[in-house]
Amino acid sequence: QVQLVESGGDLVQPGGSLRLSCKASGSVSSINAMGWFRQAPGKEREFVAARRWATGTTYLADSVRGRFSISRDAAINTVYLQMNSLTSEDTALYYCAAGRPITSTARTERGYTSWGRGTQVTVSS
Repeated sequence: QVQLVESGGDLVQPGGSLRLSCKASGSVSSINAMGWFRQAPGKEREFVAARRWATGTTYLADSVRGRFSISRDAAINTVYLQMNSLTSEDTALYYCAAGRPITSTARTERGYTSWGRGTQVTVSS
């Protein structure tokens, strides 16, 4: 079992930046990718970004490409989501996820078996 703890959510003004962190613990050798999903009020949870640990291959949702990036610090089993040029549309509860997705599932919830509790990002002036 892998435990995930997110941090970094905050209230930020439009156009601002924020970096989310997700630290994995437990059976981390059982996973090969970590990612981020988000859920806005009244909407379904959606994919944001993911990164494969071994290859560094990254996946980004079209809505965040060019603004968000995902990186990893292997030494401390932590994945980061750097978010720039934030808009109100980015307001959501952001969840960290971990698992062993194949290429066709890397952008879907079914590709991940462990989930964090979420960290709130609010973009507002």
